[in-house]
Amino acid sequence: MPFNDLLFLAQTIHRQNFHQNQVQLSRLLSIKTGGCPEDCGYCSQSAHHESGLKASKLMDVERVVSEARKARDAGATRYCMGAAWRGPKARDMDALVAMVEGVKALGMETCMTLGMLDLDQACRLKAAGLDYYNHNIDTSERYYSEVVSTRTFADRRETLSHVREAGIKVCCGGIVGMGEEKADRIDMLVTLANLPEPPESVPINMLIPIPGTPLGKAEPIDPIAFVRLVALARILMPKSDVRLSAGRTAMSDEMQALCFFAGANAIFVGDTLLTAQNPEEDKDSALFSRLGIKPMELSEG
Repeated sequence: MPFNDLLFLAQTIHRQNFHQNQVQLSRLLSIKTGGCPEDCGYCSQSAHHESGLKASKLMDVERVVSEARKARDAGATRYCMGAAWRGPKARDMDALVAMVEGVKALGMETCMTLGMLDLDQACRLKAAGLDYYNHNIDTSERYYSEVVSTRTFADRRETLSHVREAGIKVCCGGIVGMGEEKADRIDMLVTLANLPEPPESVPINMLIPIPGTPLGKAEPIDPIAFVRLVALARILMPKSDVRLSAGRTAMSDEMQALCFFAGANAIFVGDTLLTAQNPEEDKDSALFSRLGIKPMELSEG
C-alpha cells in the first residue's frame, strides 16, 4: 500500500480500540545481568560474546521494590523485571515471587522476562500476582536459527503456551534490523497475530548493534520500513499494545511521531533497557508535549 494509505488505515483501527493520544509507560529493570548461556546474536548479555559486560548476581528483593517505587512516582504504570537466564532455577523462585508481590503491593502492573518457563513456574508467578510475561519470538521461524542456535523457535512457542495456560498476559514481539528479509518481518507479525490468543503487548525492537556480538555491524533498518512494520502490527493486532522498545535512541522525534500515528501506544521509559541506552525521561516528556500525547493512567491501562 502507499505509505499514507497504510498509516491512515492503521490510525483508523487504532482509534477504534484505543485513545488516540495516550501512551502507556513501562519501566524495565535488569535484576540479573550478563552471563547468559544462550547465544542470541544480538545480545550483549550472552556468555558466548565478548561484549565487555560483566555478569552479576540476582538483585536483592528490597532494592528491586525500591526501584519500582521510584518508577511509579515518575509516572510508570507497569514494572518489568528481566534476568539474563536460559530459565530460572528452583533456587531463584522464592526471590522472584517476593519481587512480584512487592511491586504489586505498590499498585503497579508487573512484568517479568526470565527466559524459558515450565508450567509450574508460570503458575507460581501467576499466584504471586504477575500480570505480564515477556518472551519474544525475535524473528520469523525461517530466520530464527540464523540468530540463535542454543534454543529453537518451538522452545519459544512452548513457553508462551505455559504462560497462557497459567493465566498470565503475554508480552511478545521481535527485533528488526538483524539481516532478515522483509518477508521475515511480516511472518513474525503474522505468527504473533495467529497465536491462539494474540499477545496483549507487542514490543517492536529496532536492533542496537553492540560491539562484540555477531550482529555488532548490522546495517540499520530503513526508518520508513520500520514505521510500516508498526502500522502492520496495529492492523494485524487491533487490540494489542504496540510498544516501541529498543532502538528509540536512534530514532528522530519525527520517526517516533510517525510510529505513534501508525498505532504505537506504549514505550519503555528510563535511561536504560536492560543494558541498552534509552531516551531520558525529560526528552520523552518534551516530545509528548509537542505531540499532545499524555501518559496513560493505571486505571486506563
